[in-house]
Amino acid sequence: MKDTEKYLIHATIAADGVVERSDVVGAVFGQTEGLLGDELDLRDLQESSRVGRIDVAVESENGQSFGEVTVASSLDKVETAILAAALETIDRIGPCHASVEVTSIEDVRAAKRREVVERAKELIAGGFEETNLASSDVLDEVRDAARVEGIVDYEGLPAGPRVGDSDAVIVVEGRADVLTLLDCGIKNAVAVEGTNVPEAVTDLTADRTVTAFLDGDRGGELVLRELAQVGDVDYVAFAPPGESVEDLDRDAVFEALRGKVPYASLADAADLRAAASDEKIADGDEPGSVARVGDGGAVRDDSPADDSPADASSGRSSRSTESPGVGPADEPSEPTEGSDGEPVGDPETSETDEADEPDGTSEADEPDGTSEADEPDGTNEPDELDGTNEPDELDGTNEPDELDGTAAGPQSIAGHVSEVVDGGTGRARLLDDEFAVLDEVGAADAFDALDGADTAPQAVVVDGTVDQRLLDAAAQRGVSDLIGRDLGEFVKRPVGTRVLAAADVRAES
Repeated sequence: MKDTEKYLIHATIAADGVVERSDVVGAVFGQTEGLLGDELDLRDLQESSRVGRIDVAVESENGQSFGEVTVASSLDKVETAILAAALETIDRIGPCHASVEVTSIEDVRAAKRREVVERAKELIAGGFEETNLASSDVLDEVRDAARVEGIVDYEGLPAGPRVGDSDAVIVVEGRADVLTLLDCGIKNAVAVEGTNVPEAVTDLTADRTVTAFLDGDRGGELVLRELAQVGDVDYVAFAPPGESVEDLDRDAVFEALRGKVPYASLADAADLRAAASDEKIADGDEPGSVARVGDGGAVRDDSPADDSPADASSGRSSRSTESPGVGPADEPSEPTEGSDGEPVGDPETSETDEADEPDGTSEADEPDGTSEADEPDGTNEPDELDGTNEPDELDGTNEPDELDGTAAGPQSIAGHVSEVVDGGTGRARLLDDEFAVLDEVGAADAFDALDGADTAPQAVVVDGTVDQRLLDAAAQRGVSDLIGRDLGEFVKRPVGTRVLAAADVRAES
């Protein structure tokens, strides 16, 4: 009834004697019964919820009783007025003479409307928060919140979230510098917060590749000298003269990191900033390792010349590497004897005069590293040494690249994609910068192979789906190209690692 009531009938009662609430309610029902006919019978109206509960408040004093009666009605205005007038016909309550007077009929909806109007006035006066954010302001606020959220506390120092597990760190001067690098996607920076280098940073330099990225002023030079005294510094990069790292835009940050130089080459210079600038000019197009930005940050370039000074200055041994183009299939076999008793396929022999070989090729140049005695048919007949090259020998081909001493196998990413993915092998290949196979494993083991590889691969080809976990590992190891049969959903894509589906590679080639 509370939800449907339209009117409230308010009436006062007075009785010459002591009466109670039940007496008043009984008088209301008893003395109005049959008065208004069946359509307005109070009991029937209450049972049909057209009239609500009758509320009575009564008090007795000096042998008389006074009170109020409230009746809720969902009838229309005319019917409600008739019902109210019927209440005034009550002249007795219990055994006592009484009188009832209707004081008002309240329109509930009008009262609610008044409350709505008053509240609306209050809200319009002070309920609206004035905002005047342009679209650029929205972007700036969200960007600031995102980059601050990315800062972590590394033993009391502001740092990027990957400092703890990255094999390379970038040491900067202050918190603002860490924020600038986070904006660029570099998550392995840590700030020294002053010229007094903390012990936590000193410990980091003991087993990490360390790049000091400092302001282009006297303060940056002082921080570098202090850092070099208490720890090991591999590379040095300065902001442009007179500028701070925190003021650089994205392009300037990467330009400075690409121009970093080995600290060993300028350790004895009186002016470290000038020496670093001269070193970059002298290097020309080879300014040092390129800072690729992925889920970790700066990683080494593929140039071996760039790694040597750093290893010499830090006293730490460089990672073990394999010769490009040499995989398991390229291991030389033990020398065997041919039909004439002379050793053939000797791995020590690099070149052989073509005129001395029966078929014009060196035995050591066989694609599978086997001698003539190891022909697939198990024979060593003279007709195989008479200078002919029958189609049924080895793989049945006589391509020039099998006769010039080069290793067999694809010489491009597209070739490896064709073998691994198009062939439906369910395998994954880790390739070096000359597209030679460093390792080949099952596609399900690609993450473990990449994470545990002694030599960071240049490219990875997987006959499977590339997911976020594999992409993060590839970015951390500095992989330039990650190719899969298809691609999953990525929350983030590192800048330094290109991820492609096999179809994209085929389209490019």
